[in-house]
Amino acid sequence: MYIILFGAPGAGKGTQAAILAEKTGLVHITTGELFREAIRQETELGKQAKVYYDRGQLVPDHLTIAMLLERLSQDDSAHGCILDGFPRTLEQATALDEALAREGKAIDKVGYIQVPESELLSRLSGRWNCRQCGSVYHQRFQPPRQADRCDQCGGELYQREDDKPETARRRLGVYSQQTAPLIDYYRARGKLVEIDGDKPVEEVAEGLLAAVEGP
Repeated sequence: MYIILFGAPGAGKGTQAAILAEKTGLVHITTGELFREAIRQETELGKQAKVYYDRGQLVPDHLTIAMLLERLSQDDSAHGCILDGFPRTLEQATALDEALAREGKAIDKVGYIQVPESELLSRLSGRWNCRQCGSVYHQRFQPPRQADRCDQCGGELYQREDDKPETARRRLGVYSQQTAPLIDYYRARGKLVEIDGDKPVEEVAEGLLAAVEGP
């Protein structure tokens, strides 16, 4: 079974992908780890991707898909995998389908973890870091005892640019623009399953497992 997981930043997609991989025995593949491993092993595709990485540019779709197919040819993914972080655009989705079809494979289910934007913003913009020791806090899930000080070392807490509310809104806006066509694409093909992600982690995991293993 080949599964894709979608979810906006803050939806808990990475957490759910890891749980789903453990419960199903499927390999959890993220494009970020795929790139890093190929570059570390200095494979031919990794060397080509490194050129773009070093320039701070996006790796072209044809290289990403080639690396993905190479990864899917390995023994541990012979029975399927969970894709996390790819595809991100409609062009990538169609290219992936065409490449898999040439291998006699296809995407079976696409899990879409939905969380209200207000909740996503709360999750994304609630993180604070210690300047001194690097400890991480969250104003809802793991608040410090003192609002602006680290519990561990007493260092000043600050919010990274990526974690500020205005940045979180921009990230969600970009995600929505990129993902909306993908949702329609997989829904039209009868592969989309929508999961309520505004629940405790365990309940979301149960719903996701039932959805992807269902008819």
